Amino acid sequence: MLILADFSVIKPDFGLLFWTSVIFLLFWFLIGKLAFKPIANALKKREEDIQRSLDEAKRAREEMAKLKAENEELLAQAREERAKILKEAKEAAMAFEAEQREKTKEKMKKMLADAKEQIENQKMAAIVELKNEVGNMALEIAEKVIRQKLQGDKAQEELVKKLIEEANLS
Repeated sequence: MLILADFSVIKPDFGLLFWTSVIFLLFWFLIGKLAFKPIANALKKREEDIQRSLDEAKRAREEMAKLKAENEELLAQAREERAKILKEAKEAAMAFEAEQREKTKEKMKKMLADAKEQIENQKMAAIVELKNEVGNMALEIAEKVIRQKLQGDKAQEELVKKLIEEANLS
């Protein structure tokens, strides 16, 4: 115990100081080789991984922004095309409607002209038939007057009136 009684922490002995320093340096060297280098390498690798992840995230954000801009542009183009197609379809429908209306007008005019022509033809046929009937009636009256030998003008007039009345009734 004598050795311990002389021992003071504030005033260490040279041997203690020497062996403590040697052990500390040896410990520090071993820890540096075995622990600090792998820890430092692991920290460096982690730092690089984090930096790479941040760079990839930044690149992904930029790419997403670029894709979003392209999508917006494509959407705008699609809207323009849709509007253009709708406008063309509307114009085509209007043109088709106008064309059909014009065709219908032409058909109606043709039908009206055909109807007028038929009416005119029937009218002419009726007039010709009426003239033929009147001519036939006149011939019949003349034939009956000539067949009958009448004496006097008064008797002829009575016969003509009688035949005219008969012709009007039938």
